[in-house]
Amino acid sequence: MLKKERQAYIIQQINIHNKVLSSDLSVQLDVSEDTVRRDLQELAEEGKLIKVHGGALSKSFHFTLETSSIYSLPEKKRIAYKAVELIKDGMFILLSGGTTIRELVKALPPDLSVTFITVSVPIALELLEHPTSEVIFLGNKLSKTAQISVGAEVIQRLAGIKADYCFLGTNSMDATEGITDLEWEIIEVKRAMIRGAQKTVSLAISEKLNTTQKLQVCKPEEIDILITELDPSDPKLNPYVQKGIMVL
Repeated sequence: MLKKERQAYIIQQINIHNKVLSSDLSVQLDVSEDTVRRDLQELAEEGKLIKVHGGALSKSFHFTLETSSIYSLPEKKRIAYKAVELIKDGMFILLSGGTTIRELVKALPPDLSVTFITVSVPIALELLEHPTSEVIFLGNKLSKTAQISVGAEVIQRLAGIKADYCFLGTNSMDATEGITDLEWEIIEVKRAMIRGAQKTVSLAISEKLNTTQKLQVCKPEEIDILITELDPSDPKLNPYVQKGIMVL
């Protein structure tokens, strides 16, 4: 595989999943980790990703990201508009991080009166612009990669919450494996968020469906609603419907 092809594949994977590991890319591309690291370094120098220890992050993790740089923005906006329909006055809503969640916040009606609870710094800052809703930020140690609070204190505080919905930005989802991710501390927080809500809603562009990563966040049976940009009748969603998940 030529270098341009390798780097195009890397960019595709990081756009879809937000984070990639050098070790995974080495196996997928059938090249050495040194080759992958050189590719990541070049792409970082070109401003196409953020290189971190062991891999790279999408630039979407940076909270000052320009809207024009967000991957699959029209699809994420469509997901956001569907998700907003679930939110009613007086509800308590848990929000994770990610660009799709950010679009959800931007799509909120200005007169909506809701209490939002989030562990995400960028999402909390975005919510501060909403005129009528309350914002509760659960702070503790911050994950520099995902820009969310992690650790035992956050998990303990989430245990005392019973929200109406938990909206999860999703990196990978599969009808058999459920939601999966890469970082253990982030997964622990997402699990606590799921336990802290009556219903869990997964927000995912369709490119993230039928993909898996190394660590399980939750089983498919723990997901109540899946929202993608696709029409609910799309055959790609059939395996999720068969698992008892409502698709919107």
